[in-house]
Amino acid sequence: METLSSLKIQSWLTWFLRGMLIFGFLILAARLVDLSIIRGNYFRSLAEGNRIRRFPIVAPRGNIFARGGELIVGNKEVKLHLTFDSESGYQKLKDVEGVNDNEIIKENQRNYLSGETFAHITGYLGEVSEQELGKIRAECPEKGPRHLGALVGRGGLEQEYDCLLTGIDGEELIEVDAMGKKVRTLGRKKPIPGSDLHTTIDFGLQMKVVELMRGKKGAVVITDGSGEILSLYSSPSYDPNVFVSNDADKISQLLNDPDLPLFDRVISGKFHPGSVYKPLVVISALEEVVIDEDYTYEDTGQIVISTPYGNFSYKNWYFTQYGGVEGKIGLERALTRSTDTFFYKLGELTGVEKLTDWSNRFGLDQKTGVDLPGEIPGFVPSPEWKIKEKGERWFLGNTYHMSIGQGDLALTPIGINNYIATIASDAKHCKPKIINKEETNYFLNKFKSSDTQDFQCEDMDINKDSLNLVKKGMMGACASGGTGFTFFDFEEKSKGVKVACKTGTAETENGEPHAWFTVFAPVANPQIVATVLVENGGEGSRVAGPPAREIFNYWFKLPTRTPSPAHE
Repeated sequence: METLSSLKIQSWLTWFLRGMLIFGFLILAARLVDLSIIRGNYFRSLAEGNRIRRFPIVAPRGNIFARGGELIVGNKEVKLHLTFDSESGYQKLKDVEGVNDNEIIKENQRNYLSGETFAHITGYLGEVSEQELGKIRAECPEKGPRHLGALVGRGGLEQEYDCLLTGIDGEELIEVDAMGKKVRTLGRKKPIPGSDLHTTIDFGLQMKVVELMRGKKGAVVITDGSGEILSLYSSPSYDPNVFVSNDADKISQLLNDPDLPLFDRVISGKFHPGSVYKPLVVISALEEVVIDEDYTYEDTGQIVISTPYGNFSYKNWYFTQYGGVEGKIGLERALTRSTDTFFYKLGELTGVEKLTDWSNRFGLDQKTGVDLPGEIPGFVPSPEWKIKEKGERWFLGNTYHMSIGQGDLALTPIGINNYIATIASDAKHCKPKIINKEETNYFLNKFKSSDTQDFQCEDMDINKDSLNLVKKGMMGACASGGTGFTFFDFEEKSKGVKVACKTGTAETENGEPHAWFTVFAPVANPQIVATVLVENGGEGSRVAGPPAREIFNYWFKLPTRTPSPAHE
């Protein structure tokens, strides 16, 4: 017989167990409500995420065209095998042989149609760096952040106008099974291609320049009278397709090549200019009124300076090479014959401060502002610089050296061409540009919010008589008796097209001199201004002159010629 106490214990246990059971059901119900109602959408999206994969479709970059509509850089369609690996996930493989169609995707690959011909103009593509990953470009936020594996412009127009050339990627939604393999395509968002670029480059002229510079180290830049670049070439060059194919061996060869094919000598190389600097010395002297157009000088072949440190002799090239003297000459003849002693004296009369000032006014100590990345300014020395950097005062000999484009003076080929173009166009100083004006201004307005006048020319306010005197001297250099022998018969062959030129042979500390030749025509209204540099090539007229003449033969549709030897 159960006692009262045992009955009470059983009753308590029964209610406790019932309570625990009810509590457990309440917990399960609450969890069910949480999973199905409160967080149901979240878990459904996770399940969908495991079932659905999003694959980006890379937008094709904009094409790049020459001024005549010729395609320089485009895209070609490539097929890739979309394959799944349990460890590394989805991969894109180039081998599509025997692969089912539903495992093949199509993408656009950059195609540099002319290889090395336009390499320093176009640049190339490279994978986004760790520092760039996930960042949005302030110039084009609508293009979104840069993602892993994305290709961005490196050098040239690819980098300068990356925002314009880059499209907006699309994506493909695919359904996968429990193993992660593709079941079917659910949908596709088409990519938006990048915008095209139309350059000012003359396709045929560029091809001619490449042919003429083959086997040489140097640079060629050619513009019209308003600063539009018709040709730009740095030699040796490289094939941007090497970076597209990601060929490690070839890329390593480029990076370790002692001739520096990736280096753009046109905008990033500084060289002693030699005698191509002399027209600026004449303008400086005339504009500062230290001489007039009737100034003459008696050349005896050399100038000897006596100092407490000894006697120093500064010779003329004609005297050094041939033992000849020019006698009494004026400004025009001095430019025509490139008489060093004349310019020593002219530099002495003008003074280094004025030479430096006029060099800066022509922009030789600054970047030209060409729409290519990587440009550097030239270097124009001064007494202040020499004291600060070398701890030495400026001597008259330094002025002499600077007056003939030597000493510490070091300029870029594009800077030289731009200053000569300013003289050719009656002191209109134009910023060089490589894409046409309309597209340039569109880019500046859309992405940089800059003034649309950024690529306009400005008048330097130089006396026309000074400019005309320099032009006459440079015309003489291209005529019989001048130093530019390759152009002696140009006016006759071209039936009246007048040409003006200046040769340069710039001594270097090591190796042969740099050979320069700069030339423009027609003199009255220039269509073309060309500057040729052959690095450590030798004499300007002998080495850089023949390529310059062939460039002008091509432009003015004259037959090819084989020049005879001459000097300077």
